Amino acid sequence: MPRPARYDNDQIVAAAAAVAAKHGPSRATIARIAGALSAPTGSIYHRFTSRDVLLGEVWLRTVEKFQGDFAAHLKAPDAKVAGLNAARSLTGWVRKHPQEARILTLYRSEDFFAGTWPKEMSKRALKLRAEMSGALRSFCRRLLGKTDRASMSAVTFALVEAPYAAVGKYVKAGEPPPPIANDLIEATYHAVLAVAGVRW
Repeated sequence: MPRPARYDNDQIVAAAAAVAAKHGPSRATIARIAGALSAPTGSIYHRFTSRDVLLGEVWLRTVEKFQGDFAAHLKAPDAKVAGLNAARSLTGWVRKHPQEARILTLYRSEDFFAGTWPKEMSKRALKLRAEMSGALRSFCRRLLGKTDRASMSAVTFALVEAPYAAVGKYVKAGEPPPPIANDLIEATYHAVLAVAGVRW
C-alpha cells in the first residue's frame, strides 16, 4: 500500500508564497522553498513540474483571493458606497493578509512566471483579468451611465491605482497601513469621480 504524500499542493504553495513574500520571487528557488517546508526538493517536483509553475500558482491564488473580496464590495446596491468600500478594502486586506499583500502590491505576474504558462493556468489568468475588467466596467456603467475611455480611466484610478499607491510604501516597509491611508483613498475617490461627473 503506497504511503500517503507528506506534503500536499496547498502546503507547498503556502511555503512558496512565504519565501516569495520574504525574499522576492526571483530568489524563491526550489531549494529555498523546500528548506522552508523541511522537505526534499523531489517532493515539490512530484507536485509541480517546474519552479515557474509553482510560482505561477502562488500568483494566481493571491490574485483570486483579493479579487473575490474586491468584487464582493462592488456588488453593493448603492454604486457610490460600493465603489468607496471597494477602494478602501485594500487597506483592510493588506492588514489581514500581509504576506499576500507583498506579492500583490510589490510584484507583477511576470515576476512570478517568465515563461509560457500551461494551458489551464493561462485560462485562469485570462479569466481573472476578464473578471476584474468586467467588474470595473459594470461599476462604471452603474455609477456614470457610460464606459468610455475617460470614465474607465477615472474609475480605475479611483478604485485600483490610488489605493495601491496609498498602501505601497507601508507594504514595502513591512508595516500595516495607518488610518490616514484610508483617508487618502477616500479623498481621492471623491475628488476623481467628481471630475468624472459624480455629484456627492
